Amino acid sequence: MDTKAVLELFDRRLRRDHPADGPGDVVERVGAVVRQVGAGDGWTGVLWSDFGGADGDDAAAAAADAAIAEQIGYFTGLDREFEWKLYSHDRPADLGGRLAAAGFMPDEPETVLVGAVADLPTEPEVPEGVRLLKVTDVAGVELMMQVHDEAFGRPSPRLHRHLLHQVAHEPDAIDAVLVLAGDRPVCAARTDFHQGTEFASLWGGGTVPQWRGRGIYRATVAYRTALAAARGYQYLQVDASDQSRPILERLGFHALATTTPYTYTPH
Repeated sequence: MDTKAVLELFDRRLRRDHPADGPGDVVERVGAVVRQVGAGDGWTGVLWSDFGGADGDDAAAAAADAAIAEQIGYFTGLDREFEWKLYSHDRPADLGGRLAAAGFMPDEPETVLVGAVADLPTEPEVPEGVRLLKVTDVAGVELMMQVHDEAFGRPSPRLHRHLLHQVAHEPDAIDAVLVLAGDRPVCAARTDFHQGTEFASLWGGGTVPQWRGRGIYRATVAYRTALAAARGYQYLQVDASDQSRPILERLGFHALATTTPYTYTPH
């Protein structure tokens, strides 16, 4: 894979020219910033920024500070918490420090991985007695959240509300899968299909502790790759944790960059 070319495509299609995630979401470019205001509990924040200049460029630094202040003012006026999605190649190089100084809280960095759909496995392999089930209704969402809470050790009420909304109103925009051992849900994952682009994104992928190391997560990746192939997508993208990155790289994904979410909560 030409990782430089794919990163440029990723930046252009999923950041600078990002399509709205769903009906009611608003994406707009304001100066050097592209931001989204999600409907309801939809994702809200800054997708892309370009302040130009080389490292140490005072004009670029001043432009970044002004844009940060502008976005804080805008989202605070909406009384919305928002995220600035920072990537390792964004400039100025100290943009993360500038966000922190302005009151943003960084989360753990993740690695942006991309795999060519044509190069990835599409046949899920699971242990005996385990099956994959497509999520299509409220009951399926409740089982997904049960897995999520156990796998990640924390509830996510916003994700819960978002999935319920998507199942009810945007079933073609998301595809979620449960892995069941007998009747017990042991893994859950979902896919976002970015319509009009070459990319689908993998999210979730949480496995309860007792079932890790048995190939279940790999099976959900193969399952979701097959879905992306059937819809004609060229690439799968993942913001990978340190736990999932080695698995995905063995399957054929390539690291393009790192990304760190910086969150601002109005006081």
